[in-house]
Amino acid sequence: MTETIAVLYIWLKSAHIIFVIFWMAGLFMLPRFFVYHQESPEGSDEDVKWVDRESKLIKIILNPSIIVVWILGLVLAWHIGALSEGWFHAKLLFVLGLSAYHGWIIGYSKKLARNERTLTGKQLRLFNEVPGIAAAIIVVLVVAKPF
Repeated sequence: MTETIAVLYIWLKSAHIIFVIFWMAGLFMLPRFFVYHQESPEGSDEDVKWVDRESKLIKIILNPSIIVVWILGLVLAWHIGALSEGWFHAKLLFVLGLSAYHGWIIGYSKKLARNERTLTGKQLRLFNEVPGIAAAIIVVLVVAKPF
């Protein structure tokens, strides 16, 4: 298996990066959808459309992407021997945080589908910054490997 991974390494790494981009796009889009959703009148046609859009984004982009990112990321980390590296542990911590954020936004989409609007548009706009900050830190950890 190790030889197969070595031969396919560049392709696996490419796929990992591509699915990270898809995942991040979804993590940026869904909270922005929430802002527009909350601005729509409860029970309106627009409200129903936002529920459908959010559901599709989760099912088509977010959930498949996070699965592929995790599988390929762990395979690649194991292959290059990063599992014992400090930079990898820090990266893993931030990826776990993004995964928790992923779960939280999916939970909030379910609340919105039930017309439970517990956050303000301003709060959602602030939450929308979380994946960008985490992504910046993760990229620095992976590229610079500071420890």
